[in-house]
Amino acid sequence: MLQIVVPSHEYYDEVNNEFITVKGQVLQLEHSLVSISKWEAKWNKPFLSKEKKTVDEFLDYVRCMTLTQNVNPMVYKNINDKIAKQIMDYIEAPMSATWFNEAKMPPRRSSEVVTSELIYYWMVALQIPFECQKWHLNRLMTLIRICNIKNAPKQKKMSRSEILSRNAALNAARRKSMGSTG
Repeated sequence: MLQIVVPSHEYYDEVNNEFITVKGQVLQLEHSLVSISKWEAKWNKPFLSKEKKTVDEFLDYVRCMTLTQNVNPMVYKNINDKIAKQIMDYIEAPMSATWFNEAKMPPRRSSEVVTSELIYYWMVALQIPFECQKWHLNRLMTLIRICNIKNAPKQKKMSRSEILSRNAALNAARRKSMGSTG
């Protein structure tokens, strides 16, 4: 969970010709599957796309992340660049001690559009309890990735004779394609 302090700010209301002071507030935020689901339901597009979010989309996602009750909607307009960077750093944080050896990992299918419903499907398929939907999203995605790795069929180790036989066949195929004798 991230706690941010949004400062007070004064606005001029041109319609009523008066100044409006919006009190500062402490907000508790959680970047979770629940937050993403709320945002996707409103915007009708995937949150986890590579498409850059507009300012309105970003501020609305902060609203979806907010756990604090009874927040004045004008408070979100007071989020400055420094606070936005804090929020982005929190969203991008791994939130786990687990790391993956990317060199040994199979390449990911980048063409698949990941939505909140797909992540819920993965949770159901992997029997991950729904209380994890409130975890930081990166922690949940790490758990899903670990479950996929642990549930993958184990590759059978090849015996020495199988390795030698496979290498001989590969070498013969290369010699044939190159027209070489050795």
